[in-house]
Amino acid sequence: MLFCYVTNVDDTLHALRTRLTEPGAKGVARAVSRAVRDGTLPAGTRLPPIRTVAAALDLSPTTVSAGWALLARSGAIRTDGRRGTTVAETTSHASGRYRRALERQADFDLDLSTGVPDGDLLPSLEHALARLTTAGTPGGYLDEPVLPELMSLLRADWPYDAEELTVVDGAMDALDLVARSLVRFGDRVVVEHPCFPPLLDLLESIGAEVVGVPMDDEGLHPGALAAAISSPTAAVLIQPRAQNPTGVSLTTSRAAELAGVLATTGVPVVEDDSAGAISVAPDLSLGRWIPGQTIHVRSYSKSHGPDLRLAALGGPTELLRDALARRQLGQGWSSRLLQRILVGLLTDGEAVAHVDRARQEYARRRGTLVAALRHHGVDVQGTDGLNIWVPVHDESAAIVRLASQGIGVTPGTPFDVVPGGGGHIRVTSGLVAEGHEELAATLAAAAHTSGWGQRAR
Repeated sequence: MLFCYVTNVDDTLHALRTRLTEPGAKGVARAVSRAVRDGTLPAGTRLPPIRTVAAALDLSPTTVSAGWALLARSGAIRTDGRRGTTVAETTSHASGRYRRALERQADFDLDLSTGVPDGDLLPSLEHALARLTTAGTPGGYLDEPVLPELMSLLRADWPYDAEELTVVDGAMDALDLVARSLVRFGDRVVVEHPCFPPLLDLLESIGAEVVGVPMDDEGLHPGALAAAISSPTAAVLIQPRAQNPTGVSLTTSRAAELAGVLATTGVPVVEDDSAGAISVAPDLSLGRWIPGQTIHVRSYSKSHGPDLRLAALGGPTELLRDALARRQLGQGWSSRLLQRILVGLLTDGEAVAHVDRARQEYARRRGTLVAALRHHGVDVQGTDGLNIWVPVHDESAAIVRLASQGIGVTPGTPFDVVPGGGGHIRVTSGLVAEGHEELAATLAAAAHTSGWGQRAR
């Protein structure tokens, strides 16, 4: 239950005045956000009327109102009738899209909603674990966070010459660190449309204004990207390979075009290579053209095991300085025991060959299912990764029909950045080893199903 704290108006106004570092709506929103974070304005605090705040801060009521709108959009405040405008619970907006994307209504005979790799296609840990005799003890808490042998492997295989390289606890850990260091409350951030729901949840939780840019079979549209960053933009976030959910991978020519657009603005680009070694597309980064603006994240979850919780993070010192400092104050380093296991997997010939076979098998499974769907009149975008992005006539009807047949899929709406883009479902093709023709017929029938008030077509 959210209690309403009626604090002294003068104290609230003083708190905002002392935290206002810049005029404008974003400045107002950031002042309130700072006061909330440091506990001066706890959840339930009633904020003064807009005109009162405007007079105290020497701003126009329109400016304060726009700041309130930013805060409301991020879930930081809420307006509730006679109670007025109050500070919201800090967890009120967390994980909304992610929960909707993965919430299960039933146990399925065939669950294709997870987006996880096939456990049978992960390399064995037997040889890597056989090399370990102890968890090891660091010489001190300021030791280098990455094992020297792992750093050498990363340097040799990184898609461009990055000034800084480190290892973190998975791709979302990297994105969280980077986003919270680059993005301030109210900043614009450009992402792909559609986009991975946890990333959208993360950006919304820190108060970013999220702008979606459409994609084609080569990646982001350069013209649409140029239009999106014509206004001040804090960062552009993309998935260069096997984009989740579409499976689109950047082509070299498109990457060069996007780099050219970004180079004229200096806007940082953050690349989430979540597919990593299971992608059939070549490793590609805009850092090849704009290394001073590019942060690259490479995950080992899909290729070597989600429970390893390891990803590499690289980029220019200037852009990563705050993120690395933040991590030093918290986690410090990722388990060197897990790093040693990863080194073993990356250097053992049998494990390397296993990952190579897995990559080809995922490509076979996806390609076979996509071809079968095309035979049934359903065209699917993309060529890579664990998932396919299936267009459907009615999203809810398709999901219910498939569930009634024991098949679980992910709703497309949580991935949407731009509303009204048409219905989709995400299907984890990487878990389908056989029976592609039968599954394609079932998916196609669901894709053509209309809502309850209409006849099926």
